[in-house]
Amino acid sequence: MNISLLPKKDSAVSIWSGGLTYEYMIYPKTANYADRDFIFRISSATIEQEPSIFTRFKGYHRYLVMLDNSLHVEVNKEKKLYEKYEIMEFNSDDEVTSYTKGIDFNWMVSKKASHHKLKITSSNQNSNAPVVILFSLRATVIKINEEPYDLNPYDLLVIENEKREDILLHFSNECLFGILDF
Repeated sequence: MNISLLPKKDSAVSIWSGGLTYEYMIYPKTANYADRDFIFRISSATIEQEPSIFTRFKGYHRYLVMLDNSLHVEVNKEKKLYEKYEIMEFNSDDEVTSYTKGIDFNWMVSKKASHHKLKITSSNQNSNAPVVILFSLRATVIKINEEPYDLNPYDLLVIENEKREDILLHFSNECLFGILDF
């Protein structure tokens, strides 16, 4: 089992059409964002322009969570509203326009992945998924099989569990909890 703590302050920053994006992780590590050859990518972005048109990707499912604000969007010309911390799921090839400024969490998953799910939780979790992602919404202690990890707001913890060992997770605060199977 490989556990990676990825603080926001160490993420790679780049520009997108609506602001800045902070890449925490791209998987596999040999993948390239521009080549669209990744299984998943985890990032956080600032939305600094209204309206902002989200970048489209063929072959990806996307989870987006606003971290500081509600989100007013149009998805394929249909108006929608997502409250702070409410999970928005969409096809990454959808036409999405945001009418909100703020900061988001973004998880893009290749449609080649057999199963993936994201939720917000503060309750104990058991998992044997090959990939588990944990994103802190505020200062949090996450115990993985009783081993504590201290996370600052918007830090990411990724567990690569190729042997599918049983993992017991305990959270001191609400976190985004995601699982992925290949």
